[in-house]
Amino acid sequence: MEANPYGIEALWNQGDLVIKFVAVLLLGMSIASWYVMIRRSIQLLMLRRAHRAASMFWHAQSLSEGIGILSQAGASNPYLYLVEEGQAALDHHNEHKADLHGNLPLTDWLSSSLRDAIDTSTERLQRGLPLLASVGSTSPFIGLFGTVWGIYHALVGIGVSGQASIDKVAGPVGEALIMTAFGLAVAIPAVLGYNALSRANKDVRSKLNRFAHQLHAYFLTGAPPSRRAKPAALPANAHAEAG
Repeated sequence: MEANPYGIEALWNQGDLVIKFVAVLLLGMSIASWYVMIRRSIQLLMLRRAHRAASMFWHAQSLSEGIGILSQAGASNPYLYLVEEGQAALDHHNEHKADLHGNLPLTDWLSSSLRDAIDTSTERLQRGLPLLASVGSTSPFIGLFGTVWGIYHALVGIGVSGQASIDKVAGPVGEALIMTAFGLAVAIPAVLGYNALSRANKDVRSKLNRFAHQLHAYFLTGAPPSRRAKPAALPANAHAEAG
């Protein structure tokens, strides 16, 4: 089969070290961005199980039973991490009353601990997103650099040969323009993936905030906000006394 004189193979064979370096760099950036997008997408799919476990947590009859429910969703469950950090903060506050943080109100100490746990979980979800942002913003310019360098290299070759006919110009210049297409092919998925993952992470953070708010109330009062205390029954002789 005859090779295409205007294809990618011809670009690679005719290109110098700069063009080959740009092509390899764009390929590496594309592989890295797709790895991040696939890995984070799988992680978000696994979090669906954690969301269901979090909704079942409040139907448990005890904290240990609720922790067991959350544990079934995986060790990396951010809701389980919130419960463990909240319980650890409560125990630490009660056992170290003489320390400086022991003089803080329990509500403030719990709020700070749960907020730190949410921040830690959010940082784990956002790993790789800076890479996607960098790839999406720089790869078009890297491809454009490859195009400019390729056109310059082609024009120098044409000038040396002294042949400036359209068939001599179209091939090298068209091959150089492929680098711009490479840059866009790398940038567009990275930008779309970054936006999609950012929206998904924002949704997860809002769910973690709501769950932490309920945990905060539970550790302070012994019951989540959804469980309202029933009014106390009047003593048997209350009506007689009222009469």
